[in-house]
Amino acid sequence: MATKASRSAARLMISPAVLLLLGWMIVPLVMTVYFSFLRYNLLSPGATPFAGWENYYWFITDPSFKAAVVNTLLLVGGVLAITTIGGLFVAILLDRPMFGTGLIRIMVIAPFFVMPTVSALVWKNMFMNPVNGIFGRMAATFGFQPVDFFGQYPLASIIFIVSWTWLPFATLILLTALQSLDQEQLEAAEMDGAGWWSRFFFIMLPHLARAITVVILIQTIFLLSIFAEILVTTNGGPGTSTTTLTYLIYVSSLLQFDVGMGSAGGVIAIILANIVAVFLMRMIGKNLDA
Repeated sequence: MATKASRSAARLMISPAVLLLLGWMIVPLVMTVYFSFLRYNLLSPGATPFAGWENYYWFITDPSFKAAVVNTLLLVGGVLAITTIGGLFVAILLDRPMFGTGLIRIMVIAPFFVMPTVSALVWKNMFMNPVNGIFGRMAATFGFQPVDFFGQYPLASIIFIVSWTWLPFATLILLTALQSLDQEQLEAAEMDGAGWWSRFFFIMLPHLARAITVVILIQTIFLLSIFAEILVTTNGGPGTSTTTLTYLIYVSSLLQFDVGMGSAGGVIAIILANIVAVFLMRMIGKNLDA
């Protein structure tokens, strides 16, 4: 049993790592909040007068802000729907005995380890390019008009690319939860005459509820900051059709050189992300208490 002295020693030994982590998180946040109240432009870095709430006002009233919020929600919601439903489907397939199960699982998980920039470039140039891409050549071979995915369906194309990257993560979490299900329950239900869909909705799905909520929470936190795929493929266009909050902050800070407005956008994005995280944490808490 741990004594008071051993607990104090454990706290003392872990405190440097905790302080380093807090500094790594708090210092950038404090600097962001600080710059958000300054009229600070990279083209004139010497002049930094106090701007008050002016940067927040101009960021929120930016014509692209509403579109950025809507695109962010559509991106997150679309990717979550595809990865959760698709991950559940793939996990059920991988849970069945088949030849080469280990190799198939490695191939399914592999896309998650590909860098976002690399995957976006591969999909943009090798698959979705209307002239030299595989999809374009296949369409031309069968006599169809090639589709300019990033010109006609830009946001849907980015949602597809991001979903391809995150599907393995959802599959891995759901497969692990599925394999912890007591097979005797399924066998007993089958012996009682329950069909596959009945076993899925009344036994498997309730068992996977916690894993699904964890997948949604973790993915949402990361999806709110999706940037590389947009920068590499569409640069936020055409127009503002693929501009998200993260990309709008990038435009304000590094393309328009307005660090103050970009920092205000960063603070707004952090607040919105925390609101979403609190909502999802409460949802997970209800599932854990159930």
